[in-house]
Amino acid sequence: MRLLFNTGQMDDEQIRAISVSGSPPEYQEIVLVEYDPEWPAWFARAEEQIRGALGDAVLQLDHVGSTSVPGLAAKPLIDINLVVADTTDEVAYVPQLEAVGYSLRVREPEWYEHRLLRGFDPPVTLHVFPRGCEEVEQMLVFRDWLLSNEADRELYARAKRELAQKEWKYVQNYADAKTAVIQEILARARSSR
Repeated sequence: MRLLFNTGQMDDEQIRAISVSGSPPEYQEIVLVEYDPEWPAWFARAEEQIRGALGDAVLQLDHVGSTSVPGLAAKPLIDINLVVADTTDEVAYVPQLEAVGYSLRVREPEWYEHRLLRGFDPPVTLHVFPRGCEEVEQMLVFRDWLLSNEADRELYARAKRELAQKEWKYVQNYADAKTAVIQEILARARSSR
């Protein structure tokens, strides 16, 4: 479930292969809402749940994605990056997260051993990455650039709104369609460092 920095389009077979319980729901409408000042509070609640469930197993926990950028329209669903020592050691974190309301949805052994869990109170997409994963740093660079660069924040918002108007078989297809604009913005962010 490569939401930000995927390198290519995932086909239906790939999407089904990474989904823990078979195919994800099809033909979901992409609903974007204006930035909600409650989103940081949602993150704080989710952070408390996750840290409470995992304790010292949490190596890093960051609010990422569009809900972390004031003024940016987003799906009303908080994206959080969680870094653990070893994502393949699911017994070290999945049951504890399930006990506080999360469910494992995606397992991607070929993409940084990424795992994705969904939480519902608050609504969260929890991305789990191993220590030292370059994807975590990329997401933070992208977020921080959007926080400080109004022109690219507006460019990204326009692209998201245009793409949200289309019909997508899977949410992943919408995410894949954002790749070009994300890579363009990320290149500017990297060159300014």
